[in-house]
Amino acid sequence: MIFHFRDKFPQLNVFWDKYLPFQTRLEVPAKTILLEEGKISQNYIFIEKGCVRTFFNNNGEEKTVHFFFENEGLTSFNSFVNSIPSQFAVETIEPSVIYLLPKQYATQMIEELMEERNFMQMMLQIFAQRQTYYTNELISFIRDTPEQRYLNLLKDRPHIVQRVPQHYIASYLGVTKVHLSRIKSKIARGKSHF
Repeated sequence: MIFHFRDKFPQLNVFWDKYLPFQTRLEVPAKTILLEEGKISQNYIFIEKGCVRTFFNNNGEEKTVHFFFENEGLTSFNSFVNSIPSQFAVETIEPSVIYLLPKQYATQMIEELMEERNFMQMMLQIFAQRQTYYTNELISFIRDTPEQRYLNLLKDRPHIVQRVPQHYIASYLGVTKVHLSRIKSKIARGKSHF
């Protein structure tokens, strides 16, 4: 949704604070499922501390889709909006502190936000930014080798490599753990090429 853009749009903070009493603050261990694949998303999730991943099951094999960290928020958007089963699960990777805002209050808050000046412009900017990000991810997955994608992670999002277990990174890159180890060894030897 919109709240992991609070740093770029400080006017959101008033609404976040107003709806804080309707949120449930949870301290959860690693490997806590926050949303099961196939269930309807009922909450917007905001991460105060920790790391979360989204993934789906493909014939018994988990495929990691995305990682989220502090001050980011997520939901299974299509499920949340249209009350349909989620295509992916949401799980903590680290011990995490999260806030859950139920759908009824998220909807109410959006209705209030719509009265704000420049709200539509802000929403368009947010959606354009997210769309660009996901488009770039898709293009990279099609165009780049797993090695190039790993190098991109090291360059653009090193915190993922530093904090996320290797088997999740391998799943995210679409390779086995063994293949990822080979990629890392090749890079360490300085023989990587584009």
